[in-house]
Amino acid sequence: MLTSGSAPCIWALADDRAGNVSQSLGIAMALGLPHTIKEIRYTAAGRLPNAVMGASFGGLTAESRAALTAPWPDLVIAAGRRTGPVARAIKQRNDGHTFLVQSMHPGSAGADEFDLIAVPRHDRRKPAVNLLEVIGAPHRVTAERLAEAARLWAPQFAALPTPRIAVIVGGSTRRHQFTEAMAMELGRQTSAMASSAGGSLLVTTSRRTGRSPAAALIEALSVPQRVHRWGDAGDNPYMGFLALADAIVVTGDSVSMCSEACATSAPVYIYAPASLVSDKHARLHRDLFASGYARLLEGRFDPWNHPPLNAATAIAAVIRERLSLPTPTPPAPSAFDGQT
Repeated sequence: MLTSGSAPCIWALADDRAGNVSQSLGIAMALGLPHTIKEIRYTAAGRLPNAVMGASFGGLTAESRAALTAPWPDLVIAAGRRTGPVARAIKQRNDGHTFLVQSMHPGSAGADEFDLIAVPRHDRRKPAVNLLEVIGAPHRVTAERLAEAARLWAPQFAALPTPRIAVIVGGSTRRHQFTEAMAMELGRQTSAMASSAGGSLLVTTSRRTGRSPAAALIEALSVPQRVHRWGDAGDNPYMGFLALADAIVVTGDSVSMCSEACATSAPVYIYAPASLVSDKHARLHRDLFASGYARLLEGRFDPWNHPPLNAATAIAAVIRERLSLPTPTPPAPSAFDGQT
């Protein structure tokens, strides 16, 4: 596929889902090689099942299709179901000479055309020769990004007493509701944790939190705090919270949020009432608990640590082995549509 010693042409597909983008770009960054980010957007046809779409650019806008032209890449990295037909079409146009890496399973249609499909272990997929199981989800929270965030945000948090406990709040999902009662419980538990240690809280909510639960959460806080609510003006301190927290509490409704919290070496506690999390999320939590990356939130602050977790590192290692690529030299440069 690659000429010995040649630099591979790598495309990372970035669609309209932030979680998908984080996964595909996280893997590309972990490779430590130059890569081009191809932004793709969908038409209504993009919602059709992959079995209907086949290997096709048919679900893309005209602008997105125009950006996907020869010379074709040696390697495509993508994430999410809707990128599946696009990745397969690129491989077909390159006469099968493109190595396809997909994070999250694209579905059974055309699955054997992917060279590597990385899926979280808690999905419990049937084994396949091109399937790689990982713990959690790949992401872009690297040691380099955390160090830079710590440098930028440390002065803003300097007045808050330590230990500083980050509280990363998701919210309601399609089948599970994050209620005001849950929000109040979370606020009280984390306040008790910080109070018992003489510390403070770094709190951030998300789009899914909702106004009423966010207000209930904030009302329940009773210790020194820095709060960033979804939609607040100014820079989002999320990376600064992760970088500077002495412990992290995360709600268990998001695979990405739990995985990113575990990218640090700080203690991670998951708030996961049964009525908030799905069975799949509960299986992820059990994996993280058993592997020593996280513990269930019980209202106590115990200093401990763990190795940073990023599935992107494991996926990148397999790609390098399969394609005989060089070891990474971070940070990995990237380009949008060929522009450096």
